[in-house]
Amino acid sequence: MESLEVVVGRIGKPHGIRGEVTVDVRTDEPERRYVDGAVLQAEAPRGSAFAARTLTVARTRWHQGVLLATFAELADRTAAEAARGVVLRAVVPADETPADPEEFYDHQLVGLAAYDTEGTALGEVVGLVHGAQDLLRIKTPDRREALVPFVSALVPEVDLAGGRVVIADRPGLVTPFPDDEAEQ
Repeated sequence: MESLEVVVGRIGKPHGIRGEVTVDVRTDEPERRYVDGAVLQAEAPRGSAFAARTLTVARTRWHQGVLLATFAELADRTAAEAARGVVLRAVVPADETPADPEEFYDHQLVGLAAYDTEGTALGEVVGLVHGAQDLLRIKTPDRREALVPFVSALVPEVDLAGGRVVIADRPGLVTPFPDDEAEQ
């Protein structure tokens, strides 16, 4: 069966002296991705001397809203410090979906056709931008790119089976503002 790698976090600073680290969680399902014994792919930042390709979750706990993780390969604070900035990925079956029906993996959304609420084609989802607010990247038929906040008010429908997303478009969101000259 085909599988995909999904980013689930990034290692932050060491916590204590026994190799425990903070994790900047990048998944809505940390309880599913950081189970004891889970093997995660490890990608060191450019210029890092960190050499491990995988890390095995030994133990996790939450402390003041921050995930603290102990990995079998990080025995002490020195090893934990060397792992700072490492991006963690989980390997998941290509057909796996998040447990929450309102959540989606990036690869499920890329390639979906985008339509407005009237059924007019707006373009195609070509990617996502993650940050404080996730954004859908829409490539329009005239080759422009628009960023649409991925919130239910603006994206009221995601139909994976139908291969489409519905966007509550308004001037300036995906379709451009009308030309000033056209209004005169």
